[in-house]
Amino acid sequence: MKPPIDLGVVLRPLEVRDLDELMAIEVCSYPFPWSRGNFVDSLSSGYRAQGLWRTDEPESAGGATPLLAYSWAMEGVEELHLLNLTVHPDHRRAGYARLLLDDLVRWAVPRALWWMWLEVRASNDAARRLYEGYGFEEAGLRRGYYPNVRSSREDAVLMRLDLRQAWEGVHEAQPA
Repeated sequence: MKPPIDLGVVLRPLEVRDLDELMAIEVCSYPFPWSRGNFVDSLSSGYRAQGLWRTDEPESAGGATPLLAYSWAMEGVEELHLLNLTVHPDHRRAGYARLLLDDLVRWAVPRALWWMWLEVRASNDAARRLYEGYGFEEAGLRRGYYPNVRSSREDAVLMRLDLRQAWEGVHEAQPA
């Protein structure tokens, strides 16, 4: 699904050929990034993997450089688990994460997936604000979930989104 043309971006499924560009973003975004093997395994497992590229040619369906952001999600029974949502550091706070979340909602609800779950570092205030602003609610805490540079482990906040409610918001925002 392609976002509105005037945003100058194109959204398409990620492929193995995209991993070099993706890994450059992953490594500069996280102290403990996913490995290339994690991404390859996720693609092989059929996870939902979408990339958002800037484009000078709005009609281009094949994507364009540079890769701005990406998302990875795993389908379960009536739920979707958001595993990775990353925006290039130079392009944060431009609405790209919201575009990827909207895409996941539009993809999930017709497949009868009613909840989206995620874990986020307890210290990642910016991401937590993004998710809360989108409608996610805190659902629990996973103690010692993430590795941490300053200490042995860091807690994750478990968050969930009612996709049926999010669906209504995404569709209200669509142009006629």
